[in-house]
Amino acid sequence: MMTNDSLTYVGHSTVLLEISGTRVLTDPMLRSRAGFLRRHPAGVSPASYADIDLVLISHLHRDHLDLASLRLLPPQTPVVVPRGAGAIVSGAGRERVIEVGVGETFAAGAVEATAVPAEHDDRRDPWGAAAEPLGFVLSDGTSSAYFAGDTDLFEGMAEIGPLDLALLPVWGWGHRLGAGHLDPERAARAVALLRPRLAVPIHWGTYHPVGLGRMMGDRLTAPPLEFARLAARASPEVRVEVLPPGAGIALEWTDER
Repeated sequence: MMTNDSLTYVGHSTVLLEISGTRVLTDPMLRSRAGFLRRHPAGVSPASYADIDLVLISHLHRDHLDLASLRLLPPQTPVVVPRGAGAIVSGAGRERVIEVGVGETFAAGAVEATAVPAEHDDRRDPWGAAAEPLGFVLSDGTSSAYFAGDTDLFEGMAEIGPLDLALLPVWGWGHRLGAGHLDPERAARAVALLRPRLAVPIHWGTYHPVGLGRMMGDRLTAPPLEFARLAARASPEVRVEVLPPGAGIALEWTDER
């Protein structure tokens, strides 16, 4: 049972989880502008990345592994990355970088984290460094939270659940998605495989290409609502919370499933 725990959807794939007093930040993307991407809304509260105990990096893409955002954190903050990504992250002045592969477990405070598979492109750039993409399951011994990173649907998700919380990508930063991503329909199917008590859509409504915001149409707002509707139909027993970037909720559970 999670008690006095919380979740803040910082935006894109960046989520602040506080579990049993341990503060975990996922795929920190904290800048108002990164390359050709612009953030909407522009600001990120420093409270979203203060006193972080652990950073999780799911894969090498620049909107998930952003070195400028990592430099905003104290250099001693531990950063967990897919095996093979350590040299990239160390270049951002990180003093403690932990490389892991699927199935490996490590601890931070009261939380134990396990790397799990993800179906996604493994390169930083088309001809750049490669490292196996990961998701992560966090547990304090009585509850569990799954951060999917960036992934497509895969049958092995059934082996990850059941869970208390699933953080699932439902879109991206453009007006369309390529291979290796969950859209609202596939994310709803993932919920049925993962069997969480609570599902929170992420990876939506935060970044868009500079100058193309008006061309995004409803893609900045509609995907999580589509996901909530489809998930309610496929898995009515699962609670879905749609949080706008910057919003948070308390995490409280009963012991009944």
